[in-house]
Amino acid sequence: MDNVRVRFAPSPTGYLHIGGLRTALYNYLYAKKNGGQFILRIEDTDRTRFVEGAIENLIDSLKWAGIDYDEGVMVKDGKVVEVGETGPYIQSQRLDIYKKYVDELIEKGYAYYCFCSKERLDKVREEQKIKGMVPKYDGFCRDIPLEEAKKRIEAGEEYVVRLKLPRNKDISFEDAVRGRVTINTDEIDDQVLMKSDGFPTYHMAVVVDDHLMGITHVVRGEEWLPSTPKHVFLYEVLGWAAPTFVHLPTVLNKDRKKLSKRQGDVSVEDFKNKGYLPEGLVNYLALVGWSSEDGEEIFTLDEMVDKFTFERVGKSGGIFDVEKLNWVNAHYIKQYQTEKIAELSMPFMVAEGLMTEEEMKSNWDWYVLLIETVKESLSNLSEVPEKVRFLFGDLNITEEEAKEELAGEQVPDLIKAFEDELSSIEEVDQEFANGVMKKIQKSTGIKGKQLFMPIRAAISGNVHGPELKNIIYLLGKEQLLKRLDEAKAFRK
Repeated sequence: MDNVRVRFAPSPTGYLHIGGLRTALYNYLYAKKNGGQFILRIEDTDRTRFVEGAIENLIDSLKWAGIDYDEGVMVKDGKVVEVGETGPYIQSQRLDIYKKYVDELIEKGYAYYCFCSKERLDKVREEQKIKGMVPKYDGFCRDIPLEEAKKRIEAGEEYVVRLKLPRNKDISFEDAVRGRVTINTDEIDDQVLMKSDGFPTYHMAVVVDDHLMGITHVVRGEEWLPSTPKHVFLYEVLGWAAPTFVHLPTVLNKDRKKLSKRQGDVSVEDFKNKGYLPEGLVNYLALVGWSSEDGEEIFTLDEMVDKFTFERVGKSGGIFDVEKLNWVNAHYIKQYQTEKIAELSMPFMVAEGLMTEEEMKSNWDWYVLLIETVKESLSNLSEVPEKVRFLFGDLNITEEEAKEELAGEQVPDLIKAFEDELSSIEEVDQEFANGVMKKIQKSTGIKGKQLFMPIRAAISGNVHGPELKNIIYLLGKEQLLKRLDEAKAFRK
């Protein structure tokens, strides 16, 4: 196999969509598996959609996800720079290159100048729709002699350049996911290649760039599948070998519709801000449209590289299932060091007003134990405040079961015994927290569920939850006495 070169070529229109991250991931996995290069190119020829800062955000999202690339647009010392031999890697800096090839296509008779106004084009499409035809350009300017077209341009007429597709010709190509695809040119538009502002369309730019950058495999979303015959034709008439095409299934929501902003989280940023770990999101995304041969579902990036093949990519859209993502992410939260989870959870605690950054830092060991106490139950870090809230503020008992436990006749004795134990110490340390329940059992003779359930309800408001000794330690003497007092009030 020739040296594999793949590229991820997003448009800088805002944040990186998770469908885009999955495309980048599959490119990365394929390049790594085959010892090839992975390139990041920016497709910014649609100037109306350009968003300031979007390039930096894209790069940042890829970096956060752990997806490295070898060539292309990078950020160094806070500046956007380009690294590699086949640049520029930003399309708006390549306009002269595109113009050269557009001119060549015109001279060879494979493209033509079109002077139709937007009004005319809209009218033609409207009429075609009424007749039940596929709306497309009617070829009105197709046969204008080149000399005449050039005179009209000199006279200042506005124009675009269109591809001159042969009539009624089958164009076929092999797709690594879909197999052989054949489309007849009568079903395809004479695509605009160069817009009136001198910028190329995606179709022209993508073919020129992929050829000049030596791209061997074009891995992209299946929305580009209908356009691929135009690209195949362009390769042919420019005298270039076409790359291998790989069209990935769309990432869909549970209703089998394309994931869209209207339905909630769709950008990498959204998931990052929700407290998903990069390993969790990337591992899960790999499974949306691909499966490993051995049926495994949890893998590191290196393991993914090892198992990845295009043969295992599905043809139908991959369903994005948040519950499955939560399951995968929970696995990585458990794997992470508790200190790291504590660090990453800090902004969520601050946002919910439970603790300030200063309070967490100055009580670091206490805070790490707090996270350790709830870590097993987390599926993302934005859940931390909700899981630890019961330790802050007043005792809050909403569970019926907890209220029933506190109504037991043995409860006053338990509370009194606990208060006595607390009054005998200066502060609650680990030793006290570990041994106090045994002491209460000894002094009251109450044991098992009759001992643990009411005590748990009296200090946490719930009968189930994290380890009791941790709750005792985390609350501390003052809080415990206050809550035992509040629990008495619940009995009245």
